[in-house]
This record gives sequence, structure tokens and C-alpha cells, in this order.
Amino acid sequence: MLQPASATFRLYTVQEYQQLEVMSDVRHEFYRGEIQAMSGATADHNTIVLRTASRLLVGAESRGCRVFTESIQLEVAEGHYTYPDVMVTRHDEDVQAERTMKHPVLLIEVLSPSTAERDRVRKMFRYQRLPSLRHYLLISQQYQAVEWYHRPAEGAEWQRQLLTMPDEAVEIPKLAIKLPLADIYANLRIPLVTDNDAG
Repeated sequence: MLQPASATFRLYTVQEYQQLEVMSDVRHEFYRGEIQAMSGATADHNTIVLRTASRLLVGAESRGCRVFTESIQLEVAEGHYTYPDVMVTRHDEDVQAERTMKHPVLLIEVLSPSTAERDRVRKMFRYQRLPSLRHYLLISQQYQAVEWYHRPAEGAEWQRQLLTMPDEAVEIPKLAIKLPLADIYANLRIPLVTDNDAG
């Protein structure tokens, strides 16, 4: 969830924003001069992020990728910076970078009631413009469900898969990744999607 960094509204330069990020203990997102502080996450959110990143780490690193969680910044476009929940990149420039990545191949956001619409609409619209991006996962905390958006190459049409069964998995052979839903939600009190669910 995001909240205004200050009650006094003003637009900031990218340089001012980056200086703030170096000095601040709180992470902020930046879009067209506006700075927004990121609030804390739930226990389930944190567990899903850590568990997902750990499952990705071994396979992705074997293919020369780097895997990051929420504290590493993504430059989505000029003047737009975010902190994805999980990010995988293998671009040479990112392999050498320390603070800000620019060429992710996979991004993951863990949904919450306050961020679901933003992650599914605004962020996805902007993320999908990244030339390097091939996979975007939205992981629900309300139900055991993963929305997987993927494309084979830049300029190709995005495809969507909805995974709701524990034995289903996100499989990305090129990154040596297999991410079963059963692993994501193990020991969490998050219900399965059933035919009885309204809406």
C-alpha cells in the first residue's frame, strides 16, 4: 500500500528522489515527480515473497540471472521507479548494477485489497511496455490463485493463465524455474478457489 510521503504536495526531480532513497529507511515509489512512501506488508505477504524468491533463486541463478525482493529498485521508464515484490533479471547491465535494475525478465507482485487494482491495471500497463519483460505474476493473498501473464518475445501478444489448483505450477524452462502453487501457499491459511465463491 502507498501513502503520500508528505502532507505538503510538491513535485520532485529524479535526483532529489534518488537522494531521498539513499538516506531514508523507508522505501518510496516515484512517478512523474510524485513520491509515495510504501507501508509495511502483512505476514502472509512477506512469507509469499520470501518463499517465491527462494524457489526461483537456485534455478534462475543457474541460468545467469539475479533474483531480488522488495528492496531493489526498478526503473520502469524515465521518471518512474518502483520496487517489485520479486524481480528476476539476466541483462548484463543489471548483473553489474547495485541499486536500480532496468531490464527484468520476470516481475512478481503479491496482491492485497489495497493494491490489487493498482498492480493489475496501472502497474501491469506500464510493466508490459518493458522490452525485456517476458513474465508477470500476480499472486493473491485472498485465495490460492496466481495470474500468469507471459509472452515469447518483445512485441508478441501477452497471454494470460489463471492457476488455482495446488498441483499447477508456473514453469519457465528458459530460466530453469518451476513454481508450484502448493509451494507458494504451503502452511498458510489461504483458501482454495471453489465453485461456491461468489463473484
